[in-house]
Amino acid sequence: MVEEKELVTALQTEAEKEAAFRELVSQYKERLYWQIRTMVLDHDDADDVLQNTFIKVFRNINSFKGDSKLHTWMYRIAANESITFLNKKAKQNNISLDNEKSNAVRSLESDVYFEGDKIQLIFQKAIAALPERQQLIFTMKYFGNHTFEELSEILDTTVGGLKSSYHIAVKKITEFVKTENETFS
Repeated sequence: MVEEKELVTALQTEAEKEAAFRELVSQYKERLYWQIRTMVLDHDDADDVLQNTFIKVFRNINSFKGDSKLHTWMYRIAANESITFLNKKAKQNNISLDNEKSNAVRSLESDVYFEGDKIQLIFQKAIAALPERQQLIFTMKYFGNHTFEELSEILDTTVGGLKSSYHIAVKKITEFVKTENETFS
């Protein structure tokens, strides 16, 4: 595994850019995929968003100044690409973003890549019901195991605000799961 600083230098050097980019994709594709997948839910959509994320990284690597860590910068791009994708898909389908998220959750039941049970499906419905910002914060913290400090850099917001949004999201999810589970019991 190449050190981040060396990787950035190689990415910003024309002669080394392609080889360094292959290394970057190798190091980060799985982590970025799962961050994206927790937001867009569908495997094929996550692959598309991941590809768009890497295209943006490749095209914009020379503007990366190193004020944050490379992975922080890429996670920010992935989060923005996920949100853009969801909004675009909702617009194409002429439905609200909330309806688009609901459709994505319903499609999980037939998704061959989803191996969850009933409670995991309810959990995904609960996440999809969150407002966009809370959903982003929750998925990045819960599934991505990011610290609040990392999230603060990625999302360019305060740690206190993130903690508050995360805990509100947890309460909403807990209530949703409890209510849904009682309905099916």
